Amino acid sequence: MIAPSILSADFANLAAELKAIEGSDWVHVDVMDNHFVPNLTLGLPVVQSILTVTDIPVDCHLMIENPERWAPGYAEAGAYNVTFHAETTDNPIAVARDIRAAGAKAGLSVKPNTPIEPYLEVLKEFDTLLVMSVEPGFGGQSFIPHVLEKARVVRDLVDAGELRLVVEIDGGINMDTIEQAAEAGVDCFVAGSAVYGTADPAETVEKLRQRVVAVEASAE
Repeated sequence: MIAPSILSADFANLAAELKAIEGSDWVHVDVMDNHFVPNLTLGLPVVQSILTVTDIPVDCHLMIENPERWAPGYAEAGAYNVTFHAETTDNPIAVARDIRAAGAKAGLSVKPNTPIEPYLEVLKEFDTLLVMSVEPGFGGQSFIPHVLEKARVVRDLVDAGELRLVVEIDGGINMDTIEQAAEAGVDCFVAGSAVYGTADPAETVEKLRQRVVAVEASAE
């Protein structure tokens, strides 16, 4: 699955930018609060507006403090998947259950240097694991390869039937790095500048998808 990130889109023309990625599996929306990460982007009112102009499932990535307070609202608004950071709460299971009760899939994200092992049991309560392959906060950063080991660990557990979730990756994904991530067992690939920095974003989404399909075919 390919999930273009509107962090790299033209915020003054979001409706047109969403139309430009028709055919995408999800649209990735980065919510930043200038507390958990050193950047401020958009919040619930903008997400509500996005939901009125696109049929693409909205994947909200909450890079914010106090997800127990804010996350359910995004689910209630109609987001398909709402992901929050493991580093922001002492009770991720309770937040996940509140998100699901409000009508969305629940996702857990970990920063590049956050180990995955303490959360493996918790992941049974989640629909998505979002592995950050850059430090959260800004687009356009370079891919951090060592995070792929986390994806491999979780992929093995999914393949063994111990977990049932989507393995997603976000940060520095482009035509080259998407192949590395696919080989590690990632299911969903967030791409910002690699999509919106091209003349035809929808065509680029398909080219990224073809790279993943090629990796999967060679592994069979």
